[in-house]
Amino acid sequence: MKGIMLQGTSSDVGKSLVATAFCRLLLQDGVKAAPFKSQNMSNNSFVTMDGLEIGRAQGIQAEAAGVKASALMNPILLKPQNDRASEVVLLGKRHVTYDGMAYRKGFYETGRAAVATSLSVLEKEYEAIVIEGAGSPVEMNLQDRELVNMSVARMADVPVILISDIERGGVFASIVGTLSLLPKEDRERVKGIIINKFRGDRSLFDDGVKWIEEHTGVPVLGVLPHLGDHGIEQEDSLGVAAVTRRKGLPEYTQLSIAVIQLPYLSNFTDLEVLLQEPDVSLTWVRSPEEMTVMPDVLIIPGTKSTIQGLRELKRLGWGKKIEQCQQEGVWIIGICGGFQMMGEGLEDPFGTDTGKKGETERGFGLFPSNTVFQTEKEVMIKRGCLLSETGDPLFVIQGYEIHLGQTVMKNNDQFCSFIKMDYGQTGGYWSPDQRIIGTYLHDLFRTPNARRYLLNSMRRSIGLEEVKGNVRRPDVYDELANSIRPHLEWNKIREMMGLKA
Repeated sequence: MKGIMLQGTSSDVGKSLVATAFCRLLLQDGVKAAPFKSQNMSNNSFVTMDGLEIGRAQGIQAEAAGVKASALMNPILLKPQNDRASEVVLLGKRHVTYDGMAYRKGFYETGRAAVATSLSVLEKEYEAIVIEGAGSPVEMNLQDRELVNMSVARMADVPVILISDIERGGVFASIVGTLSLLPKEDRERVKGIIINKFRGDRSLFDDGVKWIEEHTGVPVLGVLPHLGDHGIEQEDSLGVAAVTRRKGLPEYTQLSIAVIQLPYLSNFTDLEVLLQEPDVSLTWVRSPEEMTVMPDVLIIPGTKSTIQGLRELKRLGWGKKIEQCQQEGVWIIGICGGFQMMGEGLEDPFGTDTGKKGETERGFGLFPSNTVFQTEKEVMIKRGCLLSETGDPLFVIQGYEIHLGQTVMKNNDQFCSFIKMDYGQTGGYWSPDQRIIGTYLHDLFRTPNARRYLLNSMRRSIGLEEVKGNVRRPDVYDELANSIRPHLEWNKIREMMGLKA
């Protein structure tokens, strides 16, 4: 197989971002490439055009590669529901919920077969495969049944580049330690090293590069700069900190948005695009006490365990705080699980949300709605139209829905539809003053004109000036690729992949 595998000395060293850059570099070079990650663990997912669910990172990497995302690019997706159990999504569809030990014992052969099949199909359809590993390849207690690092490199028979993060310190020990723990066969597969997140004058690290190459015998193929706000979505909970900004503006010129950081938070990437607005201040809060001043907007995002998350919010005192926010005119937005919590009640007759059949919980009561969790998950791309306060169509929008719950709004003329989907369905509701909003639609704010319209409504309500001008999303993938190409031995990497330099 023509391709490369990117592994890391630990989590959050930048494997996903470098893989995204490689996908765009290959597209710029005229190579039809596909991303691949055999097994991903994340509650931030991506819906393919055929209604299948994969990890968000592989969806983004497919965009960077200029190809249509496929479930073959991430055959196994693990979505944590609590500290012990995860929902397994196999080839894009909900498969089963396992705890850790049962997963290792009962799923390994099934998972391995799915990985092998996916690689075989992708090899026939693409000129090169950019494979991403997970965590570290030397988690010694998991070596016998791992499905995501060296076992995949062997299966695909591709060379490996090891990535290490210099920002966190210990780069020399992490590289040498990782290589020393690998079996000889796997160590020989590592053909290059990339140092990521370097700050300052690159020449100051020349001696470091020389030391690494002398002590490992593996060439350093790049020292990549720290990119800061690169504009590409983060996938896992380690990236939540990146979706935060306190603008250096006077407080009275900011639109302040607070987001409740739920347990088992899902699809927090819904919110990253808000940082493209020039006057938005966005912060995460776990408890009401952390919200020292009342924000202009409070967002309740999605979670993989809605009832458990709702109970935790009540325990922390969010019930009274949300009521206070409503009384003081704060805009309150619920997305997916957050929308479900804003209703009057939640029911789990089959145990698909809590793991226990028959569980129920009262919601915050902002909407006259009831949610019942089903056995079949709704996963689909949806298109529709954003409506004005008077119900007039404004902008075409596109997003996706992923949910087990079905929410029924009781007859109540006070709450109007603000999104009308293509087939006449209601995509979301808001109150008469538009300040209470609920929707299942992820990526609502990614439609630039819709985001600008909604935020301008919020700005007007608190006396801020509207933001004018055309909204244009920069090509962040080209910017990423162009920013790291000069810092890579790219021709050597292409040769490793079996491509002409």
